[in-house]
Amino acid sequence: MEFGVAVASRGEWQVLTVAGEIDMATAPRFRQRLLAVISTGIQNVVIDLSSVDFIDSTGLGVLMGAAKRVRSAGGDIRLVSVGSRLADLIELTRLDRVLDVFDSVAAATDDSGS
Repeated sequence: MEFGVAVASRGEWQVLTVAGEIDMATAPRFRQRLLAVISTGIQNVVIDLSSVDFIDSTGLGVLMGAAKRVRSAGGDIRLVSVGSRLADLIELTRLDRVLDVFDSVAAATDDSGS
């Protein structure tokens, strides 16, 4: 699957849907797209990793950097991960202790229970 990032609005959330692999080759494009969204003043970001087949340490670093930037501006960043391999990696790296992880974009953007 070819790497790509689509951006859409869902309420007060900007949803970045990522497809393909996030690795040394694609992480710079992912970071650039993510920073472009954040730099517009968006404070609430959901990153949908449901269609991501693989993520390496470079990609994880992009996620951590984005989380720091969004939170320092008073916003929130959430992940969507339904692939078991990716979910296992997120748990193994303890990224789930830093970022909230949801099963769907709908759950990630639903603030009724927050």
